[in-house]
Amino acid sequence: MLVGVPKEIKNHEYRVGLTPAAVQELVEQGHEVIVEMNAGAGIGFTNDCYKNAGASIVDSAEAVFEQAELIVKVKEPQAVERARLRPDHTLFTYLHLAPDVPQTQDLIESGATCIAYETVTDARGRLPLLAPMSEVAGRMSIQAGAHCLEKSQSGRGVLMGGVPGVDPAKVVIIGGGVVGQNAAAMAVGMGADVVVLDRSVDTLRQLDARYGNRIKTVFSTHHSIEEHALTADLLVGGVLLPGAAAPKLVTKDLISRMKRGSVIVDVAIDQGGCVETSRPTTHDDPTFIVDGVVHYCVANMPGAVARTSTVALTNATLPYVVEIANKGTRRALQDNPHLLEGLNVCKGVVTCESVAQVQNLTYRPAAEMLSEI
Repeated sequence: MLVGVPKEIKNHEYRVGLTPAAVQELVEQGHEVIVEMNAGAGIGFTNDCYKNAGASIVDSAEAVFEQAELIVKVKEPQAVERARLRPDHTLFTYLHLAPDVPQTQDLIESGATCIAYETVTDARGRLPLLAPMSEVAGRMSIQAGAHCLEKSQSGRGVLMGGVPGVDPAKVVIIGGGVVGQNAAAMAVGMGADVVVLDRSVDTLRQLDARYGNRIKTVFSTHHSIEEHALTADLLVGGVLLPGAAAPKLVTKDLISRMKRGSVIVDVAIDQGGCVETSRPTTHDDPTFIVDGVVHYCVANMPGAVARTSTVALTNATLPYVVEIANKGTRRALQDNPHLLEGLNVCKGVVTCESVAQVQNLTYRPAAEMLSEI
């Protein structure tokens, strides 16, 4: 199969769909890989690195889309990229379609087979291709939040770990999944006063077993979210409903009553955000203020640590890329029900039920579309 890797064009996005090591793996299995010029240059993966791995370098994204059968990316395709998609393409990348109507419509019109990293599952029902970026984003949420708490960033002027005789910052984490667990690890390591809220008692038990009295675990209700948000210095939103829009757990009214100079890092922003006042921001302009509360809502947070993120992501995606390349898209989806869960749009039809529901679109189960690939 001919695999194409275009350069990412989202604001300050330096990640790349495949590392040179991953390219070498594909080439050694008999596949051809084309990489857009300088696709990985921002993180030290030069054109020569890819050439030495066996890839061909092409001078434009147009050439990648023109020639490739399987297109491997990181972020959702931007409008100019979506216009290049054809019915014979298989697109493998993050999509996050639920809150993104224009993207969904363009993918439907393209006729392409679009597989989303974030809804691929494993045998235990986990999301193995979302996990590495959730790990990065969870850890980054504390790093970014600590910076935003500085007075020069319009924060309260609070040091995360405090100093002897001075209280540390109170960090409230909504959601005890992969994002929340990694945020908690960083916040505990920095000496913060940490509270994690979740609706799964089993998740709270696991966190309690890991951290003991170094964190507080709280069952998540509207009341408990309100109680802890009002006293938070840093609030991290790490809620995920796979494939669906994030629930708005922090209301505009609650924001208006939070401490002035407190900080919200809404990691769920890719899925629309779990804070009512959130809106996507960029690394160029990462924050805005509502009612005195600093909001950090960068939609591609892991892009700030692009080399770490690229290697971590490719470690997870490569087995699936190899499977698609070796078997062809239809056979790979037929043989692997967990990969089939990632099929979101196929031949002009939405095959992810949660996306269809939230956008009021016609839905067909992914398995019914396999004969048309």
